[in-house]
Amino acid sequence: MYNKSFKMFVLIWVGQFVSVIGTSLTSFALGFWVLTETGSVTQFSMIILSLVLPTVIVSPFAGVIIDRFSRKKLMILSNCVAAFSTLIILLLVLTNSLEIWHIYVTTAFASAFNTFLMPAYQSVISLLVPNKQLGRANGMIQVGESASIIIAPTVAGFLLHSNGLQAVIFVDLLAFTVALTTLIFAKIPELPVKQTTKLNTKQFFADAREGWNYLMRQPAFKWLLIFFAIINLLLGFVNVLLQPLIISLSSEQTLGMVLSVTGFGMLLGGILISAWGGPKNRINGIFLSCGFAGLLIALAGFTTSIVFITACFFLFLFFIPIVNSCSQALWQSKVEPTIQGRVFTIRRMLGVSLYPLAIIIAGPLVDQVFNPMMESNGVLAGSIGQMIGVGEGRGIGLLFIIIGLLFMVVTAAIYLQPKVRNMEKEIPDALVERKHGDGSSAS
Repeated sequence: MYNKSFKMFVLIWVGQFVSVIGTSLTSFALGFWVLTETGSVTQFSMIILSLVLPTVIVSPFAGVIIDRFSRKKLMILSNCVAAFSTLIILLLVLTNSLEIWHIYVTTAFASAFNTFLMPAYQSVISLLVPNKQLGRANGMIQVGESASIIIAPTVAGFLLHSNGLQAVIFVDLLAFTVALTTLIFAKIPELPVKQTTKLNTKQFFADAREGWNYLMRQPAFKWLLIFFAIINLLLGFVNVLLQPLIISLSSEQTLGMVLSVTGFGMLLGGILISAWGGPKNRINGIFLSCGFAGLLIALAGFTTSIVFITACFFLFLFFIPIVNSCSQALWQSKVEPTIQGRVFTIRRMLGVSLYPLAIIIAGPLVDQVFNPMMESNGVLAGSIGQMIGVGEGRGIGLLFIIIGLLFMVVTAAIYLQPKVRNMEKEIPDALVERKHGDGSSAS
């Protein structure tokens, strides 16, 4: 039974892996197009906002739909909408009509439906994969995401140079075709759908609250939500400022090399967790990895050596798949399958809720506060500047040190909460009954 179920997961994973690569190609190409057309980092950052904000807005309601309808059909619908949005961009490119606001609108539209895709995908995994193999399955997903970081810049750059933006989008549409084909042929167990109450407006909001109440009844879940919201806020600063840090110390060519090398760190971490399956104690895996990740961010801020910074972020990204795989496997094993859609969407919403704040304030914070303080005649030049240097990149370096320290402090503070530290023992597995089969039908 497990072999067949895991093979079915692998079939779905292959399709989504190809789709992630295709989407990453288009995202990179469109971001490059915006930067070359406008030269504005602000305009570029608005693409990230158009990705994040729909998730925050739609998530509380998406979970109700995921738990009431076929998760397979919702995954197919989400992929179709994303493909349709990409097709619109292609038509605009072919007619020389593409404008920046088109990218914002289509990105936001696709992102709203992607809010259904990922929680549905994650809950499908818990229906197909045995508890002990959840870490391995989630590690495979991390491999796909990390591979896209490595592949997208190189392949998209080649296609842009040789055949233009339309070539990248054609490849993305082919990737969507692969993903849709695997989903259509996949047999995914479906949970019994609520038929006792009609889904009117009142019931819709009642169902949405049920997901929230489920989380609030468990202090450990609440602490984990707080933890990842803060961690993702700090990661937002790192994601926005890493490229400007590298460019301030070297060149655009060096930046490409650094991103590729560090991306291999994430790929290596994903491969490791896929083969290993992760630590038996997933909570320890999450918090130990986060502690090391924070230390590496702080160390990167102390130096202007590109080699040392690259090594730090290679190791930093190595730990990210371990954190994500352990976390996802933990939620999948502890949350009742019938409510996973609502719980996972709320979790995703809260996880990214502070991310836009980092995108908005990172640039002004560096330009107006940290860079001036770390100039040769700045306020901190005679103190901290004696340790980490002054001038180009040192403002971002100081901010990275602070972010890394905060990373470690928050990690230690949350881990010291007994409810979090002991949650794997205190909260029973919700998926234990699947060891004997659940008789679910396939769609």
